[in-house]
Amino acid sequence: MTTVVTPRPSGLPDAPSARAGTPPDRRPPATRPRTRLGARRRRNALLWALLLAGPNVLLILVFVYRPLLESLYLSTLQWNLGSPSARFVGLGNYVEWFTAPTTGRIVTTTLVFTVATVGGAMVLGLGLALLLNRRLRFRGVARTVAFAPYVLSGFAVGILWLFMFDPRYGLVQELLGWVGVASPAWYTDRPWPLVMVIVVYLWKNLGYVALIYLAGLQAVPQDLRDAAALDGASSARTLRSIVLPLLTPTTFFLLVTMMLSSLQSFDIIKAMTQGGPLGSTTTLMYSIYEESFVNGRAGYASAVATVLFLVLLAVTAVQMRYVQRKVHYA
Repeated sequence: MTTVVTPRPSGLPDAPSARAGTPPDRRPPATRPRTRLGARRRRNALLWALLLAGPNVLLILVFVYRPLLESLYLSTLQWNLGSPSARFVGLGNYVEWFTAPTTGRIVTTTLVFTVATVGGAMVLGLGLALLLNRRLRFRGVARTVAFAPYVLSGFAVGILWLFMFDPRYGLVQELLGWVGVASPAWYTDRPWPLVMVIVVYLWKNLGYVALIYLAGLQAVPQDLRDAAALDGASSARTLRSIVLPLLTPTTFFLLVTMMLSSLQSFDIIKAMTQGGPLGSTTTLMYSIYEESFVNGRAGYASAVATVLFLVLLAVTAVQMRYVQRKVHYA
């Protein structure tokens, strides 16, 4: 039997064989140049990140974390402002604060003030945002007027409302007189000083909460509202079943920021009551100022500041861990 071998045309590449391994079109591409290119891009991105974020990170380290660490160190010392010497007491300042007879009252006042201001601002701010979201005449002016108190100085706001709450010739006394109600002793009788401070704090921050809620309301798709209206849902049902669930990211943001702001409130209390009468409006934040700059106990005040920092950290962690689960992101 004769085998006929067909000659291969010149200029064509040799056909791949099984022994030659993987065909050329299935061989893995060369990865070394790409790897070098990817490493170079990552290195350049890291350098740009350090260049752009480095100054901000440096400022945070110098002006936030460095004072925090120094405060932790000072909390272990018995040191008065202006004294050239200090004595190490370890956890003595913390033990003194937890066993002090005024600690329970300060914590209770802080809790009442925080719950009232945060809860009141969230509820009233949402109501104001719903009102400002309607088609009203002079709506832009109304939004500006509602937000204006937030940009004012807290100390100036406190002084202004201090005259308005005056039980003899203040505006609040006149308004209560129109309905036949005598003005309470806002400055001296409990719990009116704390109520007075809470009202002023709500008035100042209500516009901020309403503005954030207004932005959230305008982000709610109109198609969902129209569909609910076609299905016969009332305005209240649409608000409860559609609008409020879509506002949970905004609510979560406001809950975190307002709680942190309320726990650190100082200026309005300083301007209106200075923590009195008899400490009825003294919060944790104000007690830090009082212990450090009035009593001169810098070490003890640093211990109270550390306690407040741990409270803020715990509140934020709980909110991020549990409250955020109920947030519905679109």
